[in-house]
Amino acid sequence: MARELLGRHLVRVLDGATLVARIVETEAYRRDDPASHSYRGRTARTEVMFGPPGHLYVYFTYGMHFCMNVVTGRDGEGSAVLLRAAEPLSGIEVMQEWRGARGVTELCSGPARLAQAFAVTRVHNGADVVGGDLFVARGSRLPDEGVFFSAEVGIRDAAAAPWRFYEVGSPFVSRAPPREVAAGPAP
Repeated sequence: MARELLGRHLVRVLDGATLVARIVETEAYRRDDPASHSYRGRTARTEVMFGPPGHLYVYFTYGMHFCMNVVTGRDGEGSAVLLRAAEPLSGIEVMQEWRGARGVTELCSGPARLAQAFAVTRVHNGADVVGGDLFVARGSRLPDEGVFFSAEVGIRDAAAAPWRFYEVGSPFVSRAPPREVAAGPAP
């Protein structure tokens, strides 16, 4: 699903505006991945990751940022995809107000920036991303040659797993990977 979310649109109706950003970078987390929050089992914090797919798992990190994941595994599986970066398409002024930033390229470039631009907080933990005021819409699938996959970012455990996916050449990607694995179909 991390690969399939690329090119889709994240949409939020907020303050009378419709915010839309095209997802350009994702990262997969499975229960057997030591870097995953679900690795050590169910906790109050990770319960949403084990719930039905199509919901947001939102967590607070470094005591200052929220990040959002789309739960993708079957009920009880503990899998989710981190939304790492997106290209702002509309509602940019509202995103800039929420971020306190003016530049468009870095507005949603990184998981915490993306969550902040869309005003996502802990109250969105468990939100249904199929309906409601924050959802994932179709967009368009990127061709295989337009997608690179690489190792996860900022991870020590299982850091070599090629579960980070991003659009080739996008200036909206959060950061260049330490080592690009390939372009084309995912492993």
